[in-house]
Amino acid sequence: MTRRPWMLVALLSATATASYLCRVNISVTGALLMNEFSLSQIQMGRIFSAFLLGYALMQIPGGVLADRWGAPRVLAGSALWWVVGTVLLSAAGWGPFRGSAAGVLTALLVLRFVIGVGEAPTFPAAALGVSRWIPTENQGRANGIVIAAIGLGSALAPPVLTAIMVRWGWRLALLVSALPAMVVAVAWRRLRNSELPNLPLSLHKSTDQPLASLRSASFILLTLSYTLQGYVGYIFVFWFYLYLVQVRHFDLLRSAALSSLPWILSILSIPIGGMISDRLVAGPLGLRWGRRAIPLFGLTFAGVFLTLGARTGNPYLAAVSLAFATALVLSVEGPFWATMMEIAGRRSGAAGGVMNMGSNIGGLISPALTPILANRMGWENALYVAAALSVVGALLWFGISPTAARVVRSKVLPLSTVPGGRP
Repeated sequence: MTRRPWMLVALLSATATASYLCRVNISVTGALLMNEFSLSQIQMGRIFSAFLLGYALMQIPGGVLADRWGAPRVLAGSALWWVVGTVLLSAAGWGPFRGSAAGVLTALLVLRFVIGVGEAPTFPAAALGVSRWIPTENQGRANGIVIAAIGLGSALAPPVLTAIMVRWGWRLALLVSALPAMVVAVAWRRLRNSELPNLPLSLHKSTDQPLASLRSASFILLTLSYTLQGYVGYIFVFWFYLYLVQVRHFDLLRSAALSSLPWILSILSIPIGGMISDRLVAGPLGLRWGRRAIPLFGLTFAGVFLTLGARTGNPYLAAVSLAFATALVLSVEGPFWATMMEIAGRRSGAAGGVMNMGSNIGGLISPALTPILANRMGWENALYVAAALSVVGALLWFGISPTAARVVRSKVLPLSTVPGGRP
């Protein structure tokens, strides 16, 4: 491959990092927000879920917009949206935005919903970019690198924002979290179409039946599995830091250090998962089992580590076990997105929106439901529920086959012209 596509992958990765800083900033600043505005865990869970409601609802429209307008334009507009939303969020309950406790809660719910709407096109647009700029044999790796950047954003957020928050308050911490988004907005805005590579038509995996592929059993099961993966993953995105503070009784600074561990591990596990998947596809396992292997392994053992973390009485062992569970849950991202591209072809923006909507429906449910389950059954049992769902998500992969999409495409293109196809 030439250097330019990988430079675009680097920019997509920076966008993912900026996106996650604006997404998880509320979970880090949440400890002080809850104290200042007397918010309960259940109310905080609703604030977390408000983001995911807007995010999930706009996944398909965001993917369609990316298909129509192209990834650079959509990503530039989205990043600017996050900046504006985060600035407004930092002003909640302050100055002219001062109000009653109920009014502040409403403002937080609305603003997080709006930020979720603005973030929705991010990964469908990134998937479209990868599908059009990166050859198939490298797409698992490219997707892994881009999505690994969420680990970087999530790893940076706790120590950096906590240090700012402890010294200068949560409002400045939120403002600082929006600075990378401003940088990537400018970068995408300045990018010209002439600077973008474009794969030959045969490498776009074009099919005459894009809607049929999205109604296939493989795509439906893929979306269901990603929904369950989203349920489990978003528990760590929004609740891990507060779980360490409020359940395992670490102080703020120690919680910040420990809550970075899952994301540091994920920076490694996500691209490694994508790279191993690519190699298994090119090796003796072939496309079907090469894509299945990492999700089967990662989601199953994530359930094992979740169970261990929930059961142990040692708070440090719990933190480490849950960190490994997070890394394993996220190690499957590359195979999920590469499989979606195999099934959807040129409609990867819209298909990515559908699949990611499923993930965020799971994510919409888990931040709100987990504290309710914890309140009624205890945190240990709430984590057991997540562990069971992770294993179910793994088992669904026995019914997912990207080779079915290749059979459809072979009616349009000779098999030897499909990347990875054998004469």
